[in-house]
Amino acid sequence: MGPVAVVYFCYGWNLWLFLSWIPQYFLHNYELDLQRSALFSSSVFFAGVVGDTMGGLVTDKVLRRTGRLEIARSWMVSVCLLLTALSLVPLMFVHNVSVSLACLSAGFFFAEMTIGPMWAIPMDIAPAYSGTASGMMNTGSAAAAIVSPVVSGYLIDRFHSWESPFVCDMLLIAIGLALTFRMRPEAPFSQSTAAGSRLTTTVDTPGSG
Repeated sequence: MGPVAVVYFCYGWNLWLFLSWIPQYFLHNYELDLQRSALFSSSVFFAGVVGDTMGGLVTDKVLRRTGRLEIARSWMVSVCLLLTALSLVPLMFVHNVSVSLACLSAGFFFAEMTIGPMWAIPMDIAPAYSGTASGMMNTGSAAAAIVSPVVSGYLIDRFHSWESPFVCDMLLIAIGLALTFRMRPEAPFSQSTAAGSRLTTTVDTPGSG
């Protein structure tokens, strides 16, 4: 569950960056009034809501068609994280409110598409302990919720750039993407435990050598 929790930390960093700073981003970076800033922010968050639903639908459809958990879960999360990072790249080069709105909406959409497969993974890995496994995974996001807004605020103050937090965000997304291939939803914990128990019994049995 370690890689799963770290991947979810990286996702959570992105989530809390968006929830904490996107309204401020539009308000101060483009000097919009409160009404337009709220409207643009709501558009970004609505894209995330759509991504939440689509992620669940897609991971189920992929699993039905392929029958392979690693494709429906780990591979899907990796693709969505890659698309999230790519969506944010134009923010580094173009200062245009319409471009920013499109990029942030796309980025949040793809990031939220990971929710469905990510929350299915604890049940795949530890079906008999899905509550405990889910809690371990969500610890990653909870830790990110504490750190992400503070670090993002520091970066904005330090570099006087509203784009600087997204550089850190993309780096963490890249780390999460790399670790998605360490998640093993196709290898349930119960099977691993049972195999280990059988091996221990065999080794410890008198006369087995």
